[in-house]
Amino acid sequence: MEVILVLLILALLNGAIAFIDEMLQELVSMTLYADRYMLSAGGNSMVGTLFDIMLGFGVSLIILKFLKKGFACYVMWTEGDPDTEPSGLVLRFVEAVVVAVCFPTLYRWLAEVTEEIIDQLMAAIGVSTNYDWQAWVNGISSLGLVTAIFGLVFIICYFMLYFQFLMRGLEITILRIGLPMACVGLLDNDKGVFKAYMNKFFQSTFAVVIQICLCKLGVGMMLNIGFNMNMFWGVACIVLAIKTPAFLRDFLVPTGGGGGAINNIYHSVRLVGMAKSMAK
Repeated sequence: MEVILVLLILALLNGAIAFIDEMLQELVSMTLYADRYMLSAGGNSMVGTLFDIMLGFGVSLIILKFLKKGFACYVMWTEGDPDTEPSGLVLRFVEAVVVAVCFPTLYRWLAEVTEEIIDQLMAAIGVSTNYDWQAWVNGISSLGLVTAIFGLVFIICYFMLYFQFLMRGLEITILRIGLPMACVGLLDNDKGVFKAYMNKFFQSTFAVVIQICLCKLGVGMMLNIGFNMNMFWGVACIVLAIKTPAFLRDFLVPTGGGGGAINNIYHSVRLVGMAKSMAK
């Protein structure tokens, strides 16, 4: 009976490894630029077109809100403090328009920084990306039913994590498209919806970094079947990678202040991108 179960699990694993090796390729790019892979057959991306549409609506709303706030404050005296200098409102208006228009460039810098961080982390922890899945399955066949069950659990968790990568890519794509609308909040003194929007954006990006590192670390440990404890560490890594978004929500939450932490991250990413461009 044990032999039959092992053979059945091995048949499932052999069917799965035909997809897994391809799935591990370009995980970072697939998550940060999901639109390129969804429409790869068409040869182009829809994000640019959709972003341009949302940019037009966003800038229109920014202008309307700027005029409304200026009229209510300095003409009708029904909103804000009419004694304050109008330069503050003008500066916030310029900031909102600039961020909305320049966001594709800012996102490209953020994606480059994210990819570089992941590459450096992979090099630091010594994770090889040259996996021999067939040798792993062949090794499991000689290690008994328990090892085969753990291997099957690992593969199931990996497929769950892969679908999380797809959903994370779609989430980031939606956030990229909708950012011009969120820039309307920059006209408010407390940054309005923009503060929470950027918090969600960086939370999703940071989750990608942790999940990819844990995923590849778990795969590297799991495939080292010569050490039984590595098998448990591999399963632990892949399970924690699945739970990473919930883990990050415990501390990456919008603050009650002026969004200083998010603004600092935003400006840091922008400065890093500018420095890289100048270096080139």
